[in-house]
Amino acid sequence: MSEIISTAVEALSAKLPSFDGVAKFVIPGEGAIMIDGAGVRAGDDEADVTLTAEADVFRAILDGEMNPTSAFMSGKLAVDGNMGLAMQLAATLA
Repeated sequence: MSEIISTAVEALSAKLPSFDGVAKFVIPGEGAIMIDGAGVRAGDDEADVTLTAEADVFRAILDGEMNPTSAFMSGKLAVDGNMGLAMQLAATLA
């Protein structure tokens, strides 16, 4: 597991104590992070929504320097699947 994924799992665990659904963050070249009712972990399982962003974009979202909705609207964050869950996740991260 890459250092970026390990750091992201820790940061997301602090921000998202629980999540109603199954989401996956994909960071190309680094790996993927699963978020569900059991918590946050590294993994690449099936998900209701998959969000894909480069490592610098993902880090900026986690650090509060970039709004997830703005990242999506500018094409820096791709969303595939349940948009309602994506919006719920974005609201939690913003």
